[in-house]
Amino acid sequence: MELSGGCLCGTIRFRVGSEPRVHYCHCDMCRRATGSAFAVLAWVPCQSVTWTNATPTYRRSSPIACRGFCSACGSPLSLAYDASPGEIALHIGTFDDPARLEPRYNYGSRQRLGWVCCGIDLPHHDTEERW
Repeated sequence: MELSGGCLCGTIRFRVGSEPRVHYCHCDMCRRATGSAFAVLAWVPCQSVTWTNATPTYRRSSPIACRGFCSACGSPLSLAYDASPGEIALHIGTFDDPARLEPRYNYGSRQRLGWVCCGIDLPHHDTEERW
């Protein structure tokens, strides 16, 4: 499987050569980082991601993770946890064909906003981190 995507302005493009593990994330760290009610993340091995045109700018978003974004348009692109150096999450909305990447579970379920009803029938996992 080869997938592709990029930021809003097209400055950053990427290709992914492996099948992602996709989930909804309801934790408040992802909510604040995306400015949305939840994030939808596609986890892949770092070595399966090829950045083309340019690479993201990275910032430490918490004591446990870094996030990549386009410095030209501000699009959030990636999340990488310090504890999992071999994998990276890409935001589903940045893929060219996000319809192919259906979430399979929820993460940070205890922090889900009460009015969010997507993925309610999927398995739930929680996190202890709060931001």
